[in-house]
Amino acid sequence: MCRCPRTGECRWEWPRSTAGALGKRANCQVAVSVHAATDTASCPLQWRLFLPRPWEADNDRRRSARVPSEVTHREKWRLAPDMLDTPAEWDMRPPVVVADAAYGTNAHFRAALTDRGIHYVLAVRADVSAHPLDTEPEAPPRKGPVGCRPQPRYRHPAPSVAALAAGLGPEAFTIVAWRQGTRGRLKSRFTAARVRPAGKAVERPIEAVASSDQGWWDGVLPDCRLLVEWPDGAAAPTDHWLSSLPADTPITELVRLAKVRRRIEHDYRELKHGLGLDHFEGRSWPGRHHHVTLVAAAQAFLTEQRLAPKVPGPASLSTRPSMPSRAS
Repeated sequence: MCRCPRTGECRWEWPRSTAGALGKRANCQVAVSVHAATDTASCPLQWRLFLPRPWEADNDRRRSARVPSEVTHREKWRLAPDMLDTPAEWDMRPPVVVADAAYGTNAHFRAALTDRGIHYVLAVRADVSAHPLDTEPEAPPRKGPVGCRPQPRYRHPAPSVAALAAGLGPEAFTIVAWRQGTRGRLKSRFTAARVRPAGKAVERPIEAVASSDQGWWDGVLPDCRLLVEWPDGAAAPTDHWLSSLPADTPITELVRLAKVRRRIEHDYRELKHGLGLDHFEGRSWPGRHHHVTLVAAAQAFLTEQRLAPKVPGPASLSTRPSMPSRAS
């Protein structure tokens, strides 16, 4: 952060956000990234630097940081689906999108993926609300022969996914293994059930479309699958995901996709600590993007060398996980 020598006004202050390298909230640049990932490797495809709202109309700040005129403030949950449109123009449509709870909990983000015809397996917070699949909306009796016909509604508040998961009972969970760790096969207890995510952010767009198309909405919310993990020894389920994949998708595949995000987290450590992604100290929009591009190219090269080495050798320190994997 620096200050204008003439006015003393801060010109480079970005919003406070959690900085992983610092382990606390601080003024820092925030970016959204999209990665292609498998069980063995990942590669960043798109990066977007988040522009804070105060910067959008601050011409002095924009000029100093060389922010392009066409760049405007957009929420991070809007940036992420926008970034999927560019690979789609290259005929690179993702078979499924995975993301952490910061994105998965946002109903607008899930709807944006659905509108694009993209399936997802998204982590969600435990307080996300959803109705059981067999819950049906009810319409109150019509009062008199005139007036609007009452539309069906769910008459009871939707419980949280944590409450739904706990209500399934331990007997509903089965042991599923998803990959080989350094100390054996990683496994835990999982179950999957069909639910209907609820909340105003879910209901309003659906009701608006139905009312526009047919003048009436039957009140039925779309369903998806709730994947839940309940590790041995835990007092209650610990992790929850929502998936739009077909109903016949095996639970082993749901678990594998839910856990593949660990691959990206591991490679992020390599990008930040091994290749210097978080070492950038510049204050210009082009400089940040140049730095990220070089780091991504270096990581892609190292990944290719690691997966297809010409001479067998030990893995480099930068590619080893900082914490040993733990088999359940």
